[in-house]
Amino acid sequence: MKGSVNFVVLGDPSVIAGLGKKGSPGDIILYDGSKGGIIRTFAVPDLFPEKIQPLIQAVAMAEYAILYVDKLDRYTGEQVIALDMLRMKEGVLCSSIEVDEAKLASMIKGTVVEGYVRAEPDGIGGALDSFEPAGREGPGRVDIDAAFDVRGTGTVVLGRVASGTVRRNQELHVLPQGGTALVKSIQVHDEPVHEASSPARVGLAVKGVRPAEMSRGDILTEEELAPVTRLELDFEKSQFCKEELADGRGCLVGMGLQVRAARVISAEPMVLELAGPAVCRTGEAVVLLVPESRTSRIAGRGIISKAGGA
Repeated sequence: MKGSVNFVVLGDPSVIAGLGKKGSPGDIILYDGSKGGIIRTFAVPDLFPEKIQPLIQAVAMAEYAILYVDKLDRYTGEQVIALDMLRMKEGVLCSSIEVDEAKLASMIKGTVVEGYVRAEPDGIGGALDSFEPAGREGPGRVDIDAAFDVRGTGTVVLGRVASGTVRRNQELHVLPQGGTALVKSIQVHDEPVHEASSPARVGLAVKGVRPAEMSRGDILTEEELAPVTRLELDFEKSQFCKEELADGRGCLVGMGLQVRAARVISAEPMVLELAGPAVCRTGEAVVLLVPESRTSRIAGRGIISKAGGA
């Protein structure tokens, strides 16, 4: 295989019919396929719009987006806001014949979606051919989205290589809970390999940690990073969220696949106390979520200026 490409699919997932095999049901459903030696994975936030978290996490699983608009409503607006706040700069935009193109253009104006490749729904397969593997250099790191026990194998972890390369017989730190795990074997697209590089999706058989000790958003990494529970942000509030983020207000913080409950300690500057430890660095972006909001549930975007407190 020549590499891996990961897409988030927003809107009706029938637009990718025939492009990948549907995986197990869940709040995020994965479809796997390949073309021309490139492995393609499509992440569909199946429980959106009922819940906002799968939308944020599915975007975090991808390098590129596919947005299929078949109606213009608040939830389409939330998808556009999510892509913009998470700076998903490249993708494909298609719409059904029922959609008013002038209103759609107005909705996406000034967002990253405005620059997406336009395609017809029945021609989306060809449009995807222009998207190349886009890995990240750095220490080997796997962002976990599932962990379970396999009889005769032990603990198996599923996730995406977020940066660098992971290898067989490598010992990785398990974060934020601490400890280490030994990589016994690696599979990419159901094929055994000796190593896997970003942005491949992998299945790792590991030793030293149990499935019950891990959850989506946990990290396996070469780096020994200190978990944090307090964040100070350079915060930009979304104009579409009408909720006031006053001192003491509860919210959720999305940091890649990590989602943590949090409380606003200070609104200016924005300081948050997390309900549980997380792994992040200064300079990284987060999104603030208000699940109970009747307008946009995405409150805004912040860049971490200080992190600590664990």
